[in-house]
Amino acid sequence: MKKPYRQKAVYGPGCVIGKDVQIGRDCTIGACVVIEPGTVIGDNVRIDAFAHLGKGILKSLNSAVTKDDETGFLTIGDGTLIGTGAVLYRGAVIGEDVLIADYATIRERVSVGKGSIVGRGAAVENAAEIGKFCKIETNAYITAYSTIGDFCFIGPCVVTSNDNYVGRTEKRFQYFKGVIMEEGARIGAGAVILPGVILGRDALVGAGSVVLKDVPPRVVVAGNPARFIKQVPDEQLLEQQGWKDKR
Repeated sequence: MKKPYRQKAVYGPGCVIGKDVQIGRDCTIGACVVIEPGTVIGDNVRIDAFAHLGKGILKSLNSAVTKDDETGFLTIGDGTLIGTGAVLYRGAVIGEDVLIADYATIRERVSVGKGSIVGRGAAVENAAEIGKFCKIETNAYITAYSTIGDFCFIGPCVVTSNDNYVGRTEKRFQYFKGVIMEEGARIGAGAVILPGVILGRDALVGAGSVVLKDVPPRVVVAGNPARFIKQVPDEQLLEQQGWKDKR
């Protein structure tokens, strides 16, 4: 069988490409995109104008962040789409067929699994893990050290947190904990999830809720503070969605 013709990347005007960058075939890179040294980009990737890929880490004197020399280079999988003005830091690993929408931010040591969507203006902080086929909607905030399982849904303007000491005392650094969402968990628009909360498989948090404690699998909670409402209907369970072939 004859192999399809594969062309080199197409570049818009004003791009800045750093040393030792690797760019795959059939890529389209928009105007004024900045790609920092060492970045690795797969095949069939589209990068829209003014995106910044492989950005170094910004640190102030009192920042609690990763050092540059503790991270690798940014890696972007085949078929991924990166929107206008998106910022992806060095050390992030982006899987295949991912969408990083306009003005989203992906920090260092973040991983995003195959087929996931990070919506417009969403922020994923350092060392967070995003599974496969997740949907993180507009302006959601995923705090550092969070773990998001496969097939999870996070509505617009959701806020997660990781510091029960609210920025005070050195002791807080020992207890940073992001949210943990098990496979198929969902969070409605505008909800707030406190540090270290675990949302069980297929758990559902109602819009605008404030979640103070763990939510068991297949349970719906809502309110401030969030309380038990009911069991998740059977037809909404992950096992009923026909997504097994996507694993």
